[in-house]
Amino acid sequence: MRHYRRNLFARFANRTAHAVGHPFTFIIALAVVIIWAATGPLFSFSDTWQLVINTGTTIITFLMVFLIQNTQNRDSQAMQLKLDELIRAVEGAHNALLDIEQLSDQELDEARQRYGRLAEEAREQMQHGRADTGSPEVETAIEHERQLEAKESGRPEPFSHGRSTRRSTRRRPTSRRR
Repeated sequence: MRHYRRNLFARFANRTAHAVGHPFTFIIALAVVIIWAATGPLFSFSDTWQLVINTGTTIITFLMVFLIQNTQNRDSQAMQLKLDELIRAVEGAHNALLDIEQLSDQELDEARQRYGRLAEEAREQMQHGRADTGSPEVETAIEHERQLEAKESGRPEPFSHGRSTRRSTRRRPTSRRR
């Protein structure tokens, strides 16, 4: 029975969010505000007259926050699962990214910086007339720190766990056959 209630609420939230986003709903809301404003002189712009619109809009806004948040949460989860499936299915993709949303803010910043460096390298490749395609390895934070330390001290770059420190521009297959 609990599953049915969840589905019932999900369907209600989806339909409500869809209806509220429709232009016709905006026209209805605008008409309500215009009618309310037009009745102001009829009620001498009383406190009760003002309280009607304030209370009505507050209640509607309060309820809509939960309905729209529910819809957005489900949409986000569905999108994340689709992206996870693409990462899982593409050969050469980093499976460590499958649950990246579970990382701390600091870990996400570090990952964003690593991917930012890849983007910079790709733009440099393009500026020199070379292809920016391929699947270069993403260095770990530890490897990056070691490379920075080596550059600052003038030492040669340390061995990088069996991988060449040179980025590959070779195009890898994008999917695996099963």
